Amino acid sequence: MEEDLFQLRQLPVVKFRRTGESARSEDETASGDHEVQIEGVRVGLEAVELDDGAAVPKEFANPTDDTFMVEDAVEAIGFGKFQWKLSVLTGLAWMADAMEMMILSILAPQLHCEWRLPSWQVALLTSVVFVGMVSSSTLWGNISDQYGRRTGLRISVLWTLYYGILSAFAPVYSWILVLRGLVGFGIGGVPQSVTLYAEFLPMKARAKCILLIEVFWAIGTVFEVVLAVFVMPSLGWRWLLILSAVPLLLFAVLCFWLPESARYDVLSGNQEKAIATLKRIATENGAPMPLGKLIISRQEDRGKIRDLFTPHFRWTTLLLWFIWFCNAFSYYGLVLLTTELFQAGDVCGISSRTKAIEAKCSLACEYLSEEDYMDLLWTTLSEFPGVLVTLWIIDRLGRKKTMALCFVIFSFCSLLLFICVGRNVLTLLLFIARAFISGGFQAAYVYTPEVYPTATRALGLGTCSGMARVGALITPFIAQVMLESSVYLTLAVYSGCCLLAALASCFLPIETKGRGLQESSHREWGQEMVGRGTRGAGVPRSNSGSQE
Repeated sequence: MEEDLFQLRQLPVVKFRRTGESARSEDETASGDHEVQIEGVRVGLEAVELDDGAAVPKEFANPTDDTFMVEDAVEAIGFGKFQWKLSVLTGLAWMADAMEMMILSILAPQLHCEWRLPSWQVALLTSVVFVGMVSSSTLWGNISDQYGRRTGLRISVLWTLYYGILSAFAPVYSWILVLRGLVGFGIGGVPQSVTLYAEFLPMKARAKCILLIEVFWAIGTVFEVVLAVFVMPSLGWRWLLILSAVPLLLFAVLCFWLPESARYDVLSGNQEKAIATLKRIATENGAPMPLGKLIISRQEDRGKIRDLFTPHFRWTTLLLWFIWFCNAFSYYGLVLLTTELFQAGDVCGISSRTKAIEAKCSLACEYLSEEDYMDLLWTTLSEFPGVLVTLWIIDRLGRKKTMALCFVIFSFCSLLLFICVGRNVLTLLLFIARAFISGGFQAAYVYTPEVYPTATRALGLGTCSGMARVGALITPFIAQVMLESSVYLTLAVYSGCCLLAALASCFLPIETKGRGLQESSHREWGQEMVGRGTRGAGVPRSNSGSQE
């Protein structure tokens, strides 16, 4: 006891201005000044002003507050060894997701030749994966909100791992079609790793960390191409499917280290588990825990679709669905257009090209050459600049403006393709467009977990991810079918779609830059802890998130 009192005397006693609820009395609130007695020692409170969006310094773990929220604890503990471990683990999940998606570009032409498949069956092999993802994204979000982030993520990863390896032993086309569809069903739950990851990150580091996790996606696609170069000529596609599941296997083994989200435990009423998790993080990071009692805001009705359409979130949900749809629609459309444009030389080459009408066997095929693999590799590398640019601007402009800027630049580059430019300029425009549309995707992954409360965060991200898969399903009909009729109309569709997405980003009612994560959907948005500036002596309640 004496040692505890000695430690309390050594800690700085500070007063924070915050928008969260306080357990202090009305007299204390009215006076604005507080003093604390510790064993006869009278200590005056030192007022500390926080800049807009500033996190509470971890050395100021306030021993005078008798209550604290998970947000307070996460901010006080800060970023450390625990978050680094979690970053690698989450990155493995994203790397595995990217490899399972990239393998479609390699597996389809191989089976086309080896099993003599007609073109429509090859296309169906790709589409069935997206169908599985569309059908499961909302389900995985609901499971994560109802039974925990860790539970939903573990099941989806083990599901994907099992059917991913099993598909390597498919004897005929019908078997691999079903098994790859089941793999897609499991992949639909991988984005929930971002939900869990975001809930352990302090406010100041959240955007940068989520963006840097996206680097693992690019690494995964590059690794898959390199793996195919060495495996396909000697061992074949079955071994490629097995080896591509290695990151999933590593994640499945290491995820037993993964704790459940403290925010979810608080919302489900498991106060002891939440405190144990926070103490574990504090110990690993070597940081102090806030003293006092953890506030519990239990909410039973978690993971309900109707909560996405309450007055506070109705417009946010609809606009985000449209933004995610446009993102995937344009991203995968550009990937498909790139091959067509390179083969023709430029847009004018496509529009003036006269295709000879001749009988063509649908079973004619070509195996991927080393040059094809190198083209896949260089195309993927364009996403790294997108990460860096988005990383630099997202905390300067905010989430909404960053998404809008990425969409506008993509639209501008698409319109410039109307001009008959040379191969070098065409490559540059496609490179810039790919970088910024991937940057818009990354900004959406930062914004979406931040804007929804803990009770519906996983479901909100899951439904948005599902809408993105719908866009990916539709875009081949534009980038391949419509392209044969009019290249200019095709480019106009993608450009117009992204301009509308830019407007939708601007009309989003809530800017999440510098905001804490909301815990309960029963609490008005913006009541969580926020660093306040010195614009006035009072501390007005933030209502910038209100959509009423």
